[in-house]
Amino acid sequence: MSSDRKRHALSTRVWHWVNFACLAILFMSGLNISNAHPRLYWGEWGFGAADAWLFLPRFPGWMTIPGHYSLAAARDWHTLVAWPFALGLLFIWVAILVNRHFARDLLTRRSEWRWSAIRSDIAAHLRLDFSHGAAKFNFLQKLSYGLVLGVLLPGMVLTGLGISPGVEPFFRPLVELVGGRQSMRSLHFIFAWGVFAFFVLHVVLVLLTHPLKQMAAMIGGGRE
Repeated sequence: MSSDRKRHALSTRVWHWVNFACLAILFMSGLNISNAHPRLYWGEWGFGAADAWLFLPRFPGWMTIPGHYSLAAARDWHTLVAWPFALGLLFIWVAILVNRHFARDLLTRRSEWRWSAIRSDIAAHLRLDFSHGAAKFNFLQKLSYGLVLGVLLPGMVLTGLGISPGVEPFFRPLVELVGGRQSMRSLHFIFAWGVFAFFVLHVVLVLLTHPLKQMAAMIGGGRE
C-alpha cells in the first residue's frame, strides 16, 4: 500500500531551491572576491607569496558575479545573499528538528558505524547500487548530509562572519580561536569548496538514479 506522506516535506523543498540559488550567487561572487588576492595564508596576517599555503587561479568572467572584475560589486552581491543563506540554514534546522526528519531519516545508528556495515555500503555504492531498504537514506548519504548541514554550511556562515568588515569584531574570540583572520579566510575557502564538491557528487548521483523522478520529487514532494 502506498503512503500518502510526501517523500520531501514542503520546508525541505523550498529550502533546497532557495539554498541552491544562494549558494550559486555566493560561490560566483566569492570567486570574483578571490581574484582580488588569489593567495591563502594561515595566521593573523599574510600578503607575500612566500607566506601563502595555496595559490589560487584567476577565475574567468563567466564563472564570476559580476562577469567583470569588481571587488566592490562582488562584495555587495556576497553580502546581499549571505543573510538569506544564513537565515535559511537556521530555518531548515528548526524544520527538520520539529518535523522529526532529522531523527527519523538523518540520524545514524550505532550499528551503522560498524566497519563491516560501512564496507558493505561503500561496496554497494561502487557497484552503483544505492538501495537502502526501508530507510530513506543509507549510511553514506546520512553521513554526507550530516557533514553538509552540520559542518560545511554552518562553517561557511561562521567563517564568513569572522572575515566580514563591520561584523568581524563581534566574532573576534572565534577568529583568535582558529589562529587569526587569515586562518578564518582559509577555512571559509575550504568550507565553500567542500560544499561545491558535495554539489558535484550530488548531481552525479542524481543523474545515475532516475533523475527525472528525483527532480519531480524535489519539486512536487513525491511519495514514500
